[in-house]
Amino acid sequence: MKKPAPFRVLLLASALAGASVTLATPTLAHHGWNWAEAEETVLEATITAISLAPPHPELTVTDAEGREWTIELGNPRRTEGAGFVDGTAKPGDTVTILGNRALDGTAVMKAVRITLNGVNYDFYPERIDA
Repeated sequence: MKKPAPFRVLLLASALAGASVTLATPTLAHHGWNWAEAEETVLEATITAISLAPPHPELTVTDAEGREWTIELGNPRRTEGAGFVDGTAKPGDTVTILGNRALDGTAVMKAVRITLNGVNYDFYPERIDA
C-alpha cells in the first residue's frame, strides 16, 4: 500500500481544521455576551412572533419606526424561571425590552428583562444596572 504524501496529509488536516472552525462559528455566535454591546438599551416594541423553542427562545418585534427586531431571551430554563412561558405573551402585545444590542448594528438584542402589562420578566437579573 502506498503511503500518502506529506503534502496531502497537511492539506487534508488544514481543510478539516478550517471546516471545523467554519461549522462552529454559527454555534458560538450568540453564546455568551461578547457579541453584544456592554451598555443596556431600552426598546419599546410590539410582538409579531414568539418562539420558546430551544436553543434560545426569542421574540420578533417591531419598533415604532417599523424596524423588525429579533429579541433573544434566556435559555429555555432561564426563560421559564423568569415566568415567561407559553401563553404569557401573544402577537400584538406591546413590550418594553431592556437588553444589549448586537455589536454589528443588526436589529438583534439579547433581553435582560421584558416588561409586559406592568410585569417584569427578568432573564438575567444579575445584569440589570441598579
